[in-house]
Amino acid sequence: MAYLEHANITVADPRATAALLSDLFDWHTRWEGAAMNGAGYTVHVGNDRSYLALYSGTDPKQTVPSADASYETRGALNHLAVVVDDLDATQAKIEAKGYKTINHADYEPGRRFYFHEDNGVEIEVVSYA
Repeated sequence: MAYLEHANITVADPRATAALLSDLFDWHTRWEGAAMNGAGYTVHVGNDRSYLALYSGTDPKQTVPSADASYETRGALNHLAVVVDDLDATQAKIEAKGYKTINHADYEPGRRFYFHEDNGVEIEVVSYA
């Protein structure tokens, strides 16, 4: 059976983003080091089956897109979805760090909300419990 192993995302500070995601979702750093050809730095953060490759290049002109820009750009990342056991506890952790949660919904078969982390990446948090 096929499954998604990883996605690679450009961020301002791979270590800081990995620390945030590890704290919120109980993930761990699987690997970190120089990116291909030594042009930047990458941290792989996730669990034992899948992860996000968080990359930062050497171009200081990298910018944070507007919150809705991805949905209007072909080939752009719209959001990441993370499944958690306890949606309310995870929401409390996210809000305690100062992030605004939006688009809460109960639907069959689960519940969800979204937030934007510091790089402008929208993250959907969903629970089927």
